[in-house]
Amino acid sequence: MQAKRPPRPSRYLEVSLTKVDLTRGDTAVLHEVTWRIRPGERWVLAGGNGAGKTQLLKLVSGDVWPAPGTPRQRRYRWRGQTQGETLGVKDEIAYLGPERQDRYERYDWNFSATEVVGTGLHRSDIPLEPLTPSQRQRVAALLKRLRISHLAERRFLTLSYGERRLVLLARALAWRPALLLLDEVANGLDAAHRQRLLAFLCSTARSQLPWVLTTHRADDIPASATHLAIIRKGRLTYRGRLTPVAVRRAFAPEASAVDARTPERRVRDPGPPGEPLLSLQKADVYVDGIQILAGLNLTIRRGECWVVHGGNGAGKSTFLRTLYGDYPVASRGRISRAAIEPGVPLSEFRTWVGYVAPQLQTDHPQYLTVVETAGSGLHASIGLNEPLTAGERRRALAALAEFGLADYATRSLKQLSYGQLRRVLFARAWVGRPKLLLLDEPFSGVDTPTRKVLLADIERLQERGLTLVIASHHRSEWPRGTSHELELAGGRVRYCGPVRR
Repeated sequence: MQAKRPPRPSRYLEVSLTKVDLTRGDTAVLHEVTWRIRPGERWVLAGGNGAGKTQLLKLVSGDVWPAPGTPRQRRYRWRGQTQGETLGVKDEIAYLGPERQDRYERYDWNFSATEVVGTGLHRSDIPLEPLTPSQRQRVAALLKRLRISHLAERRFLTLSYGERRLVLLARALAWRPALLLLDEVANGLDAAHRQRLLAFLCSTARSQLPWVLTTHRADDIPASATHLAIIRKGRLTYRGRLTPVAVRRAFAPEASAVDARTPERRVRDPGPPGEPLLSLQKADVYVDGIQILAGLNLTIRRGECWVVHGGNGAGKSTFLRTLYGDYPVASRGRISRAAIEPGVPLSEFRTWVGYVAPQLQTDHPQYLTVVETAGSGLHASIGLNEPLTAGERRRALAALAEFGLADYATRSLKQLSYGQLRRVLFARAWVGRPKLLLLDEPFSGVDTPTRKVLLADIERLQERGLTLVIASHHRSEWPRGTSHELELAGGRVRYCGPVRR
């Protein structure tokens, strides 16, 4: 009788954590985490901001090390071998999250989408050599799989936030990973791009590729998900099969990290309501030689609340950055800002504007403390050129207190979760008591309780006469006092006027 062949070692990775602790600085982040991820398992990891989701993924990927001690351990099994070190397996793990995407903005890596995906073939950050014809075919196939072939020759920094996310997912797939870690990848995606993401995740149902997806929204769970883990305050409170009961438990309302009883705010007098604050006439905007916005004509008046919406690539972020002054209007058009005459530095305009946007999360040096970051809003600067004065520190601490962040003041930014850092950016935007708030997808990356409190904060400010311009994909995130909407499609106005009920 012929002996059976032993099973072929899997090329996919199995990871085991046993009673693992993790500390960052002096802060305990994870507590006695026990978890196993096997080939063929597709996990959803749920939990609020600051619960430890991102740090848990970094622990799995080998980017951070567990606290020393026994019997705590981290083990990897790959190709029939088991080891406790990440050497040899770390490069088999593809990790996609906001930090990876933000690096392209930070370092001005503006390669074509094809070149970016091609770096996944070489497992490098930047292109090392031209792609061969066969490699280009493989990249093209991945772009087609995600239904973004039309982006192939576009420069990465000219893409929308959601388009960049799918290009980087294609890059992660080019890696041919043994384990795929996806940290809040659905954030910032419009309905069409979100559907492309979910379609890909569903297509993995017959694959042995294990993946982990973190999310704050039950709607982002793909039908192919098999398992669910719930993390609360650094502890896994559930890990097992994904069932309707477990999903309800994971996304049930919980106590927010933000005190819902936010004190009343004192808002600087914004001036007479109805007075023009910003105006665009025949405005065209180009980024790296590519036209993103075309022929915009509109006026934003004091006290109005505008919501800017449209699909990924419509031009929403470019519109807000144009208002803020990051991008100029082409010569045939004009942008006018109240009290800013020709020759007056744009920096004076920015002192009475608060701005929150995803790219700011990576622009600020990670060694800065929370109070220093909030205080930088008084200068509209990234980082600080000199220490905060005593008065500036008091104002920064007051802004942090209003957003429930007083206890975080002395922490460094690198000790915060993505959602916690977003709240710090709200405090930074508010520290100078601005007359205008520009908010670009302000709720992406925050959990449901925090989102509700921040939305209530925004609504209170709007009721007091503050002017607001918000870009959002979700109608549920529109403030109740929204007065106007701007719908963009392909950089052109589809609708501009009073909000349609």
